[in-house]
Amino acid sequence: MHVMLRRSLLGLLLLSIGLLPATPRAAEPAVMVPPPALDTPLKAGAGATETAVLAGGCFWGVQAVFQHVNGVGNAVSGYAGGTKETADYDIVSRGRSGHAEAVAITYDPSVISYGTILRIFFSVAHDPTQRDRQGPDVGPQYRSAIFAADDGQRRIAERYVAQLDEAGVFATPIATQLDGAKAFYPAEAYHQDYATLHPNEPYIVFNDRPKVENLKRLFPELRRDKPVLVGAPARPQG
Repeated sequence: MHVMLRRSLLGLLLLSIGLLPATPRAAEPAVMVPPPALDTPLKAGAGATETAVLAGGCFWGVQAVFQHVNGVGNAVSGYAGGTKETADYDIVSRGRSGHAEAVAITYDPSVISYGTILRIFFSVAHDPTQRDRQGPDVGPQYRSAIFAADDGQRRIAERYVAQLDEAGVFATPIATQLDGAKAFYPAEAYHQDYATLHPNEPYIVFNDRPKVENLKRLFPELRRDKPVLVGAPARPQG
């Protein structure tokens, strides 16, 4: 059975027997983490964009969060960590491809910093203490990972993980893997903008919609109302 169909059937089953709450809540609780001690300053007047590639479980929810972040010009669901030949949803879902479901976040460094992107990632996009799973999804393809584009991103990510662990922000140590730059392969078209296009699907209601609500609650100054959808990037809102 197709994995997406299994997710939908599971959500419908939970809804039918009353295990989905009337008020949606995230499978992974939101935690307001402190800003990174090491970060790049905003680059005034920067015309070029930068990209962060992050993996935090099912890419539907991670994409939805960053599509609502001001300063983000695009957020594309895809695969990172494996080869081009295995960058296929059905193959990745078997858990042996080396890929993680990931999101490539293109952002304006004059509006939002890489450290702030990571702060949102750790606070509301996923639970970084879960190893090889997120919420109901289990397997190495759902691992928490940061694919640093360069030494600067790696230093910020390494220092930030150490900072949060030393401060005991989470009850257990962060399990996020820190990797170097890997080829990113966009996912199939039907995965793009999934949370926006299927807002009432039980899986989205239970796991992903609350993440976007937590973004609004914890980072109101960073949230944009209208999501930036794949293929239709918009200018950041001031």
